[in-house]
Amino acid sequence: MITGMSGAGRSQAADSLEDQGWFVIDNLPPALIPKVAELASAPDSSIARVVLVVGTGPYHAEVLPALEALEARQVRVRIVFLEASTDVLVARYDSSRRRHPLADGGTSLAEAIEAERELLEEVKAEADVVIDTTELNVHQLRDRMLELFAEGDGAAGMQTTILSFGFKHGLPRDTDLVIDCRFLPNPHWVDELRPLTGLDEPVRDYVLGQPLTRDFLDRLVELAALLLPAYVQEGKAYLTIAFGCTGGRHRSVAIAEEIARRLQGLDIDPVVTHRDLGR
Repeated sequence: MITGMSGAGRSQAADSLEDQGWFVIDNLPPALIPKVAELASAPDSSIARVVLVVGTGPYHAEVLPALEALEARQVRVRIVFLEASTDVLVARYDSSRRRHPLADGGTSLAEAIEAERELLEEVKAEADVVIDTTELNVHQLRDRMLELFAEGDGAAGMQTTILSFGFKHGLPRDTDLVIDCRFLPNPHWVDELRPLTGLDEPVRDYVLGQPLTRDFLDRLVELAALLLPAYVQEGKAYLTIAFGCTGGRHRSVAIAEEIARRLQGLDIDPVVTHRDLGR
């Protein structure tokens, strides 16, 4: 199910999955959701993957009960919640000249957006993954959706994403754990390493060769070995661990790559993304 703030990109997110063969249904009344699941799970059904796009409307209060009913029948359901800052949503509505679903004659657009945000808090709390599209364009949103669902087989388990970023470019908005790597020696101050990145062997050797780094990585993997199985046991479907340094090009990149490699030893195959590598 794709839901979230109006103007945050629900339709674009659904389109990216439809291009990958998902069957997309927009604005389906919640009372019909169990029927769709029944048809999709029938032995002779040609529909294996269904996307329900749910917005704020007259049936909004019925959405969570309908999903709970599906989960009670052991139907695998994943909820993606899209959000964005109020300023960005206002700008998107101004450019599209569409009417916000909660706007009326006496309510400003910003007030309608904030009212919707409050209305959707309960749904957001139940989401498996929250994507903030404030700084994402259509192509970046598509990449994020494919990163989450490109496998498309609904296999059990938790999808883990390892993200590197630079603090000077802002904290990542849709992440579960943030690890600050700025305590490690910075390759930026080594002239021959400055133009390189954490994907280059000289930078990698410099970062990983520090005694402090080795101790840090060993303890971090021990923590991951404790936390990740517990997240899986609790039914968490998506986990994003973000590693940050100053610019997001050296230390965080090298650490993210090494952590991903070590997690494979725990039977975890994470997706690695370097947000600020090209900046």
